Amino acid sequence: MQTPASAQPPALSRGPSALFPNARPPGDAAVSDRAWKEEKFATRARALFFTRLAFLTIGLTVIAVPSWSLSLGIQGHGAFAVFFAMLGYSIVNFLLLQHPSIGRATTFVTLCLDLLVAVYLIEASGGLKSPLLATQLMFTVLFVQLFPKPLAILPPLLTLPVVAKLDQMLGIRVIDLSDLLILVWYSALNFIVVYVMVYLHEREETAHSDIVALERDLQGFAVIEERNRLSREIHDGLGASLSSLIIQAEYIEGLASSPELKREILELKGCAEDSIDELRRALKMMRADFELVPALEDYCRTFGNRSKLPVQFTKVGLPKALRNDAQLTIFRVLQEALNNARKHAEATELRVELVFDESALRLTIADDGKGFDPKAPKRGHYGVTTMRERAAKVGGETTIDSAPGQGTRVTLELPYLPPEVNF
Repeated sequence: MQTPASAQPPALSRGPSALFPNARPPGDAAVSDRAWKEEKFATRARALFFTRLAFLTIGLTVIAVPSWSLSLGIQGHGAFAVFFAMLGYSIVNFLLLQHPSIGRATTFVTLCLDLLVAVYLIEASGGLKSPLLATQLMFTVLFVQLFPKPLAILPPLLTLPVVAKLDQMLGIRVIDLSDLLILVWYSALNFIVVYVMVYLHEREETAHSDIVALERDLQGFAVIEERNRLSREIHDGLGASLSSLIIQAEYIEGLASSPELKREILELKGCAEDSIDELRRALKMMRADFELVPALEDYCRTFGNRSKLPVQFTKVGLPKALRNDAQLTIFRVLQEALNNARKHAEATELRVELVFDESALRLTIADDGKGFDPKAPKRGHYGVTTMRERAAKVGGETTIDSAPGQGTRVTLELPYLPPEVNF
């Protein structure tokens, strides 16, 4: 028995789900990336909540000092109403962060409300000459951090022209050269802030994607190494034992004189050869060397030689890439159908057809045996049930067409499943 001394990493279309049930399934990378983005947004939104609390504390202090509130135009009951309204929607926004989609929308709306309050305070305290105009830059940072999309950062960027327009409409002043300088200066600062924040955001996204890809590669190589280790252990242990059993059977066969004893020894040798063939196939699948069509052809040929039943194998169409679990299902259904025909059908000829259609694979195993009633399976015989369960597990379907005296036809139809991305 020979196996490759070394194996190349399997293609991405192959997966270890049969041997490693804890391996990450295909959709987990997308789920993990989405969860990371949601957690990042929630963290920044929580930081926004505490930022609001800090500003509300400052605002309450300003309201409490009459001279300050008078200079900023936030005196009276209206100021307290705005204060408690901001506190209320800030708390509601914080509580809704547990629901990602609702929390995101609520955060954007409440941030726009904060911006409206800021515009009012800027206008009430001097418009473009207001000392509060610098808070507009803070809102630009907050919007870019939470919503790094072109349309999402428009509200803070529109603040400057809105304030300038309100200055004209309210008759606060005629826009002069110094006001234009302020507009240009703050616009330039906004441009720099947006550029830097977007650049850092893209770098963060790229770094996270690289880390996720590296993690998956490391997991994949760990699985490959474990597969190779197991295949070496099985080959050197169980493979060597089966090879010794075959050699011993051949030796005892040469010593035996009784025909019945020789027949039993040959049966024992055949079982050992079947076992070693099965072991080879398992090792090939572990090392990603398994090829479906040659394996089916080889099994049909070997089965025919050992059972003395002629098996005609036909392939139609060009083979397409299949997942490991789908290949294993196809092979097991073929095994079960041929063994059932040998044990129960009393057939004289077997026909196997493998068809690769555009959307699905179809495997048909037909015999000319005595047939049976598929609706009345024998108690204790679970071959048909097992084939159907195997097919259903990979999205396929197994049908049995048979009747007493009319032979049996087993058909497995399997759609081409999306390839596994994990190793």
